[in-house]
Amino acid sequence: MSLKDIHNCDYVILLCSKMQETRAFYEQVMGFTVEHDAENWVSFRVGATLLTLRPRGPAPAWDDGPTTPGAANVQLAFRVPPPSVDACHEELVAKGVPIVRAPTDLPDWRHRTLFFRDPENNVIEIYAEY
Repeated sequence: MSLKDIHNCDYVILLCSKMQETRAFYEQVMGFTVEHDAENWVSFRVGATLLTLRPRGPAPAWDDGPTTPGAANVQLAFRVPPPSVDACHEELVAKGVPIVRAPTDLPDWRHRTLFFRDPENNVIEIYAEY
């Protein structure tokens, strides 16, 4: 096997400066189910992928380097059926989540999208293909 033979992304790790807020966001706002819960590591099952949170910073096995305040470190995109984009928007607004861009059609991409941010300032996109 070589690198070009890799076909799956099993998990994504979000580096967190606001671990408790970010955990609450993904657990309570997004409604994701906790798969694994440790002192400095929590994973949520999202389909076939684990979305994992861990504290940002230096550690024995890694050094995350500096971050720019207010800048996103990652954009996560979650695909839903077409009618769900607007339903998700309504649910987010009802939960008080600030919306970056309300549901919008992007004809060049054949997508309907919705953008908002998590407590770490990461960009979250909910989209549907049409």
